[in-house]
Amino acid sequence: MVALEEEMEVEHFWDDAALAQEKIAKCNELKEWTVPYHEAKSRFESVVSLLPEAIELADEALIADLIAELAEVDKVLGQLEIRRMLGHELDNKNCYLSINAGAGGTESCDWVSMLARMYQRWAGKKGWQVTLVDQVDGDVAGIKNITYKFSGSFAYGYAKAEKGVHRLVRISPFDSGSRRHTSFASVDVTPEITDDIRVELNPQDLRIDTFRSSGAGGQHVNVTDSAVRVTHIPTGIVVTCQNERSQLQNKETCMKILRSKLYEKEVLERQAELDKMGGEKKEIAWGSQIRNYVFQPYTLVKDTRTGYETGNITAMMDGELLDPFVEAYLKEFGSFNE
Repeated sequence: MVALEEEMEVEHFWDDAALAQEKIAKCNELKEWTVPYHEAKSRFESVVSLLPEAIELADEALIADLIAELAEVDKVLGQLEIRRMLGHELDNKNCYLSINAGAGGTESCDWVSMLARMYQRWAGKKGWQVTLVDQVDGDVAGIKNITYKFSGSFAYGYAKAEKGVHRLVRISPFDSGSRRHTSFASVDVTPEITDDIRVELNPQDLRIDTFRSSGAGGQHVNVTDSAVRVTHIPTGIVVTCQNERSQLQNKETCMKILRSKLYEKEVLERQAELDKMGGEKKEIAWGSQIRNYVFQPYTLVKDTRTGYETGNITAMMDGELLDPFVEAYLKEFGSFNE
């Protein structure tokens, strides 16, 4: 890192802007490791130096503060340990997170809107930038499908733990008989590939459709066919975007997401072949049900892969308790190449 910082101070560092940006990104990535570690080490050494004196003086308030400081240091080290597991080539990328309603009509659309709020709040708490890429509202209420872009440190590495089917059990607010309903929504997470990764697309493999963007009405209704849907015929992957200002911008966003999905598909297939040869320790079934959210007759959120659970469903849906579920997943399965 020191060598990179010295290079950044050279007079002609910005002669090659692309290379300069690459080196700055590499330096920042290293700082994300070294700065928290050195800060934690310094805080730990301060506690070690002060604790004997505090015990000798029987200063209970100071002892309590030092113990609390140790707990904070342990928390930082735990976060670094989790990040150590994010060693796959895709883990440090930004990502696209899509939520799609399953069977259940209005109830499932409402479930999508609840999950969208949870993930938006979670990403905000992690300091990531959240961008709405595409949204299709339900016919009566809620959202049929929605796509966010999360930009931040190791966004894909953390968010990939959410990929799969999420099941809701509750008394439906849309049922006049107050009966319990079960709803499903699928979450898909795709890393954003950067310009240094090339994915060639054959125009003959693409079907591009345009349609009028949906909106809340009034000035937000688009009177032109600016929304774009791109279908990759060989794989059946479909990408839509309608939140940009023009059809061209929507198309560019679709193509970027499509390239990301195809690259991820290639990487995961390559890893699956290596796992077959080496003997995979655990099965990661992306398309299966991964978590149950029960609102009635009791409150419980339980991950079917790790067994991790919480009864505080309110904090969970506020995005406050999602990290322990993600961390439990990473501890259980690690990165793709572990």
